[in-house]
Amino acid sequence: MSPDLQLFFQQLLNGLTIGMVYALIALGYTMVYGVLQLINFAHGEVFMVGGYLALTAVALTVSMGLGLPAWVLVLFVFLFAMAGASLLGAGIERLAYRPLRGSPRLTALISAIGMSFVLQNAVMLLYGTKEQVMPDILPHWQADLAGVTVSLVQVLIFVSSVLLMVLLELFVKKTRTGKAMRATAENPEAASLMGISVHGVIRSTFVLGSALAAMGGTLFAMNYGSVNFHDGYLAGIKAFTAAVFGGIGSIPGAMLGGILLGVFEGFCAGYISSEWKDVFAFGLLVTLLLFRPSGILGENVPEKV
Repeated sequence: MSPDLQLFFQQLLNGLTIGMVYALIALGYTMVYGVLQLINFAHGEVFMVGGYLALTAVALTVSMGLGLPAWVLVLFVFLFAMAGASLLGAGIERLAYRPLRGSPRLTALISAIGMSFVLQNAVMLLYGTKEQVMPDILPHWQADLAGVTVSLVQVLIFVSSVLLMVLLELFVKKTRTGKAMRATAENPEAASLMGISVHGVIRSTFVLGSALAAMGGTLFAMNYGSVNFHDGYLAGIKAFTAAVFGGIGSIPGAMLGGILLGVFEGFCAGYISSEWKDVFAFGLLVTLLLFRPSGILGENVPEKV
């Protein structure tokens, strides 16, 4: 394979890797928006907390001297981070959003931004300001496919992200809770009259979205080998961009938007400049919104009053 093709496929792979992570975070944004018409700006910090919870899980197993096999350790880290973030998501919904239900949207938006700062500073106080190193919990394995390097962490990101996205789509389409979420997103008043617990549906949405964000945070920490208390800010903004790019409120749109944004970033970093990739990513969003404000898979619907 020629060097140009090697660069192309390597950057495509790198873009798909980070794009899968963006998609996992974007799903939480789009689910909450679909149900509450609210942008949960604390969601990026939940992603960051997921990375720290993964780090904590690894430290616990080391301190206890369990000596778990690699696949058991990875599964434990995933479950620990997702469970902790789910509890955090439920707490955020109960403390920061439920008391403001029925208030103007600007009030809830300010609460979301405030919760973002609270989480960021709480993690900074608990873990310190220095970047924390994420230990390697997978064997050092790399495959060379015609000059394109694929790591075991990247394979794990692809498999786990695709699996979670498929399971989420099946959950929303096939289960009673998923149908209740769709009904609440369509008309919360009518859903309540039909016996659906709107508060319970909203709590479930936050729990599910937070678990997906924690999975993204864990994969992000494993891929880059570190985690920092301010990681959630830029990743959260990127994921929100991906959600808008694909069509805010659309689950397939969030998946597509995250993947496309990651691939676009990868190519910009490889062919133009890694320092300017963020500028090009947000420039792409602005360009898309000028011509298609609803996003790629979004629908132009009248705003709910």
